[in-house]
Amino acid sequence: MIILMFIGASPGSTGGGVKTTTIAALLASLWSNIRGQKSAVIFNRRIPQDKVERAVVIIFLSLFLVIFCTMILSVTERAPFIDVLFETVSAFGTVGLTTGLTPKLSAVGKAVIMFVMFAGRVGPLSLAFALGRRDKQLYEYPQGILNLG
Repeated sequence: MIILMFIGASPGSTGGGVKTTTIAALLASLWSNIRGQKSAVIFNRRIPQDKVERAVVIIFLSLFLVIFCTMILSVTERAPFIDVLFETVSAFGTVGLTTGLTPKLSAVGKAVIMFVMFAGRVGPLSLAFALGRRDKQLYEYPQGILNLG
């Protein structure tokens, strides 16, 4: 259930989470890499590489946000870890489910949950772009060779 709440809703809906299309793009890329294909393909349509890279960034930013806020709540609240994780992921996905912990949170805990709800609805990538620097890069580094695996 926590994994489904993390994935969240589909784009265009009012739900939060990383969105079903983001997970689909990541899984298609993973499957294409396993099969040795150059690009990700779903239903005989190629997914552009920049969209796959954006999906990876969204998922990692979201995981970092959920883990970081879960750690904060684990320190500030006296509750079992699974309840804290459930509340955080539920807030991120704007699901509305609770284990009953939310009303018992401290002021810091409630503030953390509110931030997670906002970030989950707006989207981690949109939030990062809004808070990030807007400098235009006028140069490009030379490409390096990297052996993976």
